Amino acid sequence: MRETLAGLRMPPLVRKRLRQGASAAGLASGAVPEVVAGSGPVNGYQVLEQVVRLPVSTWRYHWDPPQVRHLGPMAQDWWKAFGVGENDRTICCTDTNGVAIVAIQALHRELTELRGEVAALRAGSSPRTAPAGPERPAGDEDDLAGGAPA
Repeated sequence: MRETLAGLRMPPLVRKRLRQGASAAGLASGAVPEVVAGSGPVNGYQVLEQVVRLPVSTWRYHWDPPQVRHLGPMAQDWWKAFGVGENDRTICCTDTNGVAIVAIQALHRELTELRGEVAALRAGSSPRTAPAGPERPAGDEDDLAGGAPA
């Protein structure tokens, strides 16, 4: 693999990392309490809104073979949306992981709240006041409260 990449035009930093035995993508994170500073809370709902607005496209680097495609945002859009990382030219995998985790947590909170609302609405309705709908066989109810399918 490295021999194949050696003849392609790629940024000097990528070539340097490959020579050092690191991944070209730099996927490892050393974020442990002993080496980080200035940590603070994050508003997951705000992050989720930025994720929803973030332009995402498929593309390839000019050094990639023609059949290779990548999927993701442009670094400048990422920087504008989140303001994390070193600059507006690169996207750090640690930051993508963090944004994804926070957005998933926000979605989970929203889903949990909605399930609670649905359960409360179902508990408050009686067969006489429930809206008319198609008949279903017994035991074929949707389980919106989160249980596993039978």
